[in-house]
Amino acid sequence: MIYTKKSPALLIMGLVVLLWGWLNQSGNLDGVQGWLHKSTYAEHVKAQDKFTAEVSAAAEKAAAEGKPAPQLSPPKSKFNDLKAEQANYSFIFGGIATLLGLGILAWRPREGHLDYYLSIFPGIAYLIFIAFVVRWGLDPLFAGWGKAAQPTLGWDFAKIFNLNYVVLGILIGILIVNVFRIPDWAANGVRTARFFLKTGVILLGTLYSAAELAQLGALSVVMIGIFVLGSVWLVLIMGKRMRAENSMTAVLSAGMGVCGVSATVAASPVVNAKAAEIAYTIGTILVWGVACMFIFPTIGHLLGMGPVQFGAWAGTGILNSAQVAGAALAFDPHGIETLKVAEIFNITRVLFLPLIVLWLAAWYVKHEVGAQKVNLGQVLVAKFPVFVLGFILMFALSTLGVFSPAGHYQGKYFSGEQVKQDKLLGDKDLRALETELVRLSGPEGTQALADHFTAKAVNIGQRHAAPADALQGLQDLIANRKMTSRDQDGVLVATAKLPGLEAGAKGAIEKASKAAWHSSKTIAAFREWLAWLFAIGLIGLGMQITVKSLKQAGGKPLIIGGVVGTLKAVGSLIVVLLFVREFI
Repeated sequence: MIYTKKSPALLIMGLVVLLWGWLNQSGNLDGVQGWLHKSTYAEHVKAQDKFTAEVSAAAEKAAAEGKPAPQLSPPKSKFNDLKAEQANYSFIFGGIATLLGLGILAWRPREGHLDYYLSIFPGIAYLIFIAFVVRWGLDPLFAGWGKAAQPTLGWDFAKIFNLNYVVLGILIGILIVNVFRIPDWAANGVRTARFFLKTGVILLGTLYSAAELAQLGALSVVMIGIFVLGSVWLVLIMGKRMRAENSMTAVLSAGMGVCGVSATVAASPVVNAKAAEIAYTIGTILVWGVACMFIFPTIGHLLGMGPVQFGAWAGTGILNSAQVAGAALAFDPHGIETLKVAEIFNITRVLFLPLIVLWLAAWYVKHEVGAQKVNLGQVLVAKFPVFVLGFILMFALSTLGVFSPAGHYQGKYFSGEQVKQDKLLGDKDLRALETELVRLSGPEGTQALADHFTAKAVNIGQRHAAPADALQGLQDLIANRKMTSRDQDGVLVATAKLPGLEAGAKGAIEKASKAAWHSSKTIAAFREWLAWLFAIGLIGLGMQITVKSLKQAGGKPLIIGGVVGTLKAVGSLIVVLLFVREFI
């Protein structure tokens, strides 16, 4: 079979993107970019005006003194950085797409692996091209519209409804597949969307280290254990009551309880599930997951949930990793903290898969007349999600400090030794800290600290922070003029948020904290790749959501899935709101 479909589409996309890069680099798109990024452009213009005035003043002064005009360096500009970034991506993608487009037009397709692999490139380019449109165009456009409408509406509709590049990408994917259709030349490449998502989850492991997960680990295991086992048990009970086929009930319980499609596929051999039953289960998971990706972030914003709370809820209440990632990124599209928390809960859930498969195998043999035993070990090895192993490997390497010093967080790592001399606290800072230290050492100050730490769930390692930790931290900060440990930094940053703390002391703590944290270029690069991988993958995910597939869920599975999914989502939300706090 010949897979390659000759089309000039790839060549055209490459040329369009190259043109965009050239226009960006030359400044011909400054008007358009200024319209899309109003606040960034306004800051840029203000800084440029100030720089121009400084250059003029310096030239006049130099002329008066009979000296040559000094050469001043222009200020850094986020607007210029944005243009440069888009130009670089445009030249790389546009160049590759143009060459591949010419190659495909000149290629004489022959049956074989080469033809198949060549056929996927136009579809991948199609996804990337749409990702460019969404991230560079629609995302800032809707963000601007939301802010512009806020004075009239009283709220930012783009933020509340999560109209960011994540949700917009999924919606465009749904629109394309249901209204227009995926072009024939792109079909093979579009099917690789899950590869991008799973690669993103693997790379996500580079952003974790054991130091950050120590507090979440036990919590995630307990929560996930309760809701996974509870969901599986409830589906089995409802399936029996509604007289659904045992094999149907079993695969649905795995999908709804553990991790969606992966669990469905893993459980299907041990319960002899039919193809139609697998399709019904996947359809049910799809319907529920699509709804969750839109509903969860909206509820999270309305309830004022933070990254840890929402991440814990999404990772517990939503079914598979792609949907979890979609909801987490929709909630916080420009940060990574929510996604990190959500995926560690999701990964923890996946690790329950072997136990659930064993349980379902035993259940099926007990309840199904004439059921045959299968080799459970072979099933688990063959069907266990490989991307989870990749995540664990990346996590291990990250913990060992391969990508960045061990204990890095969000692309940054703590080092008191690297604080430069000019970043040490000054005498004014020390006097402000000494005054607050005396005040907080009194009975009222100590009680205020205790109440604040309890309300904010401030933790040091495996225990709650106490006022004595803050007082000792202030003494050490005064003595050393810098932060010397992550524990000290954590408790003092929390102390800086204490109501009534003197502004000078608050500023000194923030200054010292900022000086002790250093960026990791490697992790920063991983973060950027992650954003693109998930953006591309979720557009492809949207292209798999068809009206036909939604209808495929059927009656009984959809009812069972809806009831169990709702109970799981509501139950996990209540648990999160009651017991999960934002760790500072």
